[in-house]
Amino acid sequence: MSKAEKTKQFIIEKTATLFNTKGYISTSLSDITQATGLTKGSIYGNFENKDQVAIEVYKYNAGLLSKIMSHSLGDQYSTSKEKLHAFVDFYRKNWRSVFSNGGCPLMNAATEADDSFPALKKHVQMSFSLWTEKITKVIIQGQKNGELNTLMNAEEYASLFVMLIEGGILLSKTMDDEKYLNQALDKIKRMIDHELTILPS
Repeated sequence: MSKAEKTKQFIIEKTATLFNTKGYISTSLSDITQATGLTKGSIYGNFENKDQVAIEVYKYNAGLLSKIMSHSLGDQYSTSKEKLHAFVDFYRKNWRSVFSNGGCPLMNAATEADDSFPALKKHVQMSFSLWTEKITKVIIQGQKNGELNTLMNAEEYASLFVMLIEGGILLSKTMDDEKYLNQALDKIKRMIDHELTILPS
């Protein structure tokens, strides 16, 4: 990496949690300079404006989540059902770290980017689409392998999983109680075990 690339990456990493906790719109240039210890000139020497910083930080935060999801749904698990359970277990085991870093970056960005920050909204839409697509592929593979019910709509279930998790995180974070996220995860587990799984007749 060049010196300029290293500086950009430094700014992104130093402000990742800041943007996710304070908000992509509410975070000011002064907040960025305070978090990084750099001058405004240094920030603008590497980014066109604050919006560009916000978008790059979102892409970084979403990328970290995507890597975790890819690992949970990865080839280290032999069946699609195991992959789906690993995906659920990640949130059950790591909700504290998710909450301490401001919650889900996709949800946080989605709630504030809808009308006031359309450039960010496009990236959020892409993130949700990719997340749903990954889960859909796992379900379809399970259907092809004969372990999951082929009568079930894979994309519909993938979307439901995402909606339940995002809603669980939102309510748990708002109420300061992880039980709501656990309820959502329990529901997903039941859907995997009793709706998607082919049960013996």
